[in-house]
Amino acid sequence: MTNHDKTEGQRAGMHFRRRALLKMTGAGIAAFGMASTISISTAKARTMTQDWDKVFPKSDQVDHEKIRFTNRYGITLAGDLYLPRNRAGDRLPALAVGGPFGAVKEQSSGLYAQTMAERGFVALAFDPSFTGESGGEPRNVASPDINTEDFMAAVDYLGLHERVDRERIGVIGICGWGGMALNAVAADKRVKAVVASTMYDMTRVMSKGYNDSISLEQRTQTLEQLSRQRWADAENGTPAYQPPYNELKGGEAQFLVDYHDYYMTPRGYHARAVNSGNAWTQTTPLSFMNMPILSYIAEIAPRPVLFIHGENAHSRYFSETAYEAAAEPKELMIIPGASHTDLYDKMDVIPFDRIESFFGDALV
Repeated sequence: MTNHDKTEGQRAGMHFRRRALLKMTGAGIAAFGMASTISISTAKARTMTQDWDKVFPKSDQVDHEKIRFTNRYGITLAGDLYLPRNRAGDRLPALAVGGPFGAVKEQSSGLYAQTMAERGFVALAFDPSFTGESGGEPRNVASPDINTEDFMAAVDYLGLHERVDRERIGVIGICGWGGMALNAVAADKRVKAVVASTMYDMTRVMSKGYNDSISLEQRTQTLEQLSRQRWADAENGTPAYQPPYNELKGGEAQFLVDYHDYYMTPRGYHARAVNSGNAWTQTTPLSFMNMPILSYIAEIAPRPVLFIHGENAHSRYFSETAYEAAAEPKELMIIPGASHTDLYDKMDVIPFDRIESFFGDALV
């Protein structure tokens, strides 16, 4: 890491502390202050529209279908299934696609899935439990365990689909779901290969802060506040929510400006996304604080893993350290000049040719 990176990280860290909220990928490190008055409509969150409400145009090379499936905890998940339109009668390789953290399937994961379907893969983009059109109460809460399970449940669905060769299934995880994808594949031996694009390790950033900058004293204070918030939530009978995500007040670090440019403008705004002006529950970080999800990353081997990250991404260190911990076969692809969010949707930046060839070699 360069001195410039460290300085930028320190400046960002101080800015976050002034606002008493670290907003990494749209996830709060800690919940401070009074409860937000944001209203979360549970009925709307679980209604699955048949309209094309993606932030990207529909491809005429792909058949699209809205589907539902259930994870091991009994939560019904909503997904968009993309199939190559001019497919032969043979069963096809398939991909489960998730992320970013706080996004919905109508954003980056759907774009990745549709693009890979254009290239010959059955691809399933899904909303994680408690978010988007998927089920689960309360709304807008995350869990490293349940969200890892969501990927495995997507593999369940794909393996039972009549157009899928269940022995040729891969996974793509974007941003915070890159870490979830790696965790899922380490445990789920049905998956033959995994791509982690612009990856965040959410357990690391929530428990240690950006660039591991949180002290034990700060961590203890955060846990004290989160623990007491549980009493407030229990007394009220409903969780308090953090302030709205990705609203700018001026003076934010560049990567927060980048998040706003994606989530809060026509480029990527979606009303159901946590990151598009909605919020996680205040106590969402609790389950992440003691749960390092990449402990067993080496056990992905001998199946291959491809890390993709932008050269200028503030989050680049997550992929670099995960790459070091992973076992061969592995590859780290750094995209020159790219930021973290460039890999969300910029078709001239995301290396789809390499992703296609990676899975083409692995899913044989």
